[in-house]
Amino acid sequence: MRKIFIISFLLLVFLISCKQQPEIQKIKIATLKGPSAMGMVKMIDSLNNTPNANIEITIYNEPIQVRKLMLENEVDFAILPTTMGAILYNKNVHYQLAAITVWGTLYLFGNDTSIQSWDDLRGKRIHLMAKGMTPDVLFRHLLIKNGIDPEKDIELDYSFPTHVDLANAVAAGQADLGVISEPLVSLVMQKNKEVYPIFDLNKEWQKVNSNIPIAQTALLVKTNFAKSKPDKLQEILKSYKQSTNWVNKNKDEAAKLIVKYGILPNIKVAKSSIPRSNLNFEEANKIKNQINEYLKIFFEMNPDIVGGKIPDNNFYLY
Repeated sequence: MRKIFIISFLLLVFLISCKQQPEIQKIKIATLKGPSAMGMVKMIDSLNNTPNANIEITIYNEPIQVRKLMLENEVDFAILPTTMGAILYNKNVHYQLAAITVWGTLYLFGNDTSIQSWDDLRGKRIHLMAKGMTPDVLFRHLLIKNGIDPEKDIELDYSFPTHVDLANAVAAGQADLGVISEPLVSLVMQKNKEVYPIFDLNKEWQKVNSNIPIAQTALLVKTNFAKSKPDKLQEILKSYKQSTNWVNKNKDEAAKLIVKYGILPNIKVAKSSIPRSNLNFEEANKIKNQINEYLKIFFEMNPDIVGGKIPDNNFYLY
């Protein structure tokens, strides 16, 4: 009886001592399936092969999932469209813009071989998803800059509600023309050999906007984290940048990792998608003017898409 008592007592002491030991708080990063996660894949793989790593990267399908985590203060770093980051900042959600990681992934895609110039789009039906969101506003801006009235000279069709729905429609021949982003462009090309990118909207954007690039995707960091853990912040920024550079330089190996972590379904699509995804890690404080000019164009087209105003200087880390 005495032995049982001693063992039970020691077990109780052990359990109490375990509870008293503070758990190591993991740094949480939320990224998006597609180019954002593709650029991080070497970093993801390194963490996966590091015992007791205190950084956790989770890949989400939709920006709205990441936005919810930010609103609930659940993540230290988040990747979102830059315009959505501006909206959250203007709503006093305490995250700052650390870097731009993806620089435009949109293409006008289809099987209409008659289109050689923007004028050839007159009278055509172009499929887009999510009226008023980034792809729609960007494409309307390009139409106007090329002398085409989006309301009169062309028919914009929003009958396919998501990027995936629209990509599948183009692949199946249900939509002759659509504005699609990578990596769906590469997936569609694999499914249907008769469709191809008609216009690289990223290059077309720079032609009409004084070489202002599409600062499409943002890495945001929780303000409290940036202030309290500056060394860890720099370590993560450095790792993400190194990962992006590695992916661009090592497409074969990167494609294998992209498939390994479920970002894309096969190596051929992954490899062809990398160069069209425009992956490039640039710290935001070094390119404020470019980002501001990008957001200004969206603000002038639709103020709501950036939260009703251009974010002030505190939007930028440092």
